[in-house]
Amino acid sequence: MTYTPERIAELDLLARFNLANHQEGLKLHRDADPHILAAAARLHAQGLLTQADGGYLTSLGLDAAEHAQALLTILTPAEG
Repeated sequence: MTYTPERIAELDLLARFNLANHQEGLKLHRDADPHILAAAARLHAQGLLTQADGGYLTSLGLDAAEHAQALLTILTPAEG
């Protein structure tokens, strides 16, 4: 399995969620990046988001977002 552009867009979208506030969702507008809109639709179809245009993370989506954001943290070079 490799990172396709579609998977990267999904990871990017999951990284946008505020994990400190589970009541805060995302609303994607029709003029948003088409790759992000498609990613949201795929994540919704997989049961990770409550709405096809964003919404809130489901329980599974929360797990995925936590992992996606942790991976970004690990891969981000330390400043110093």
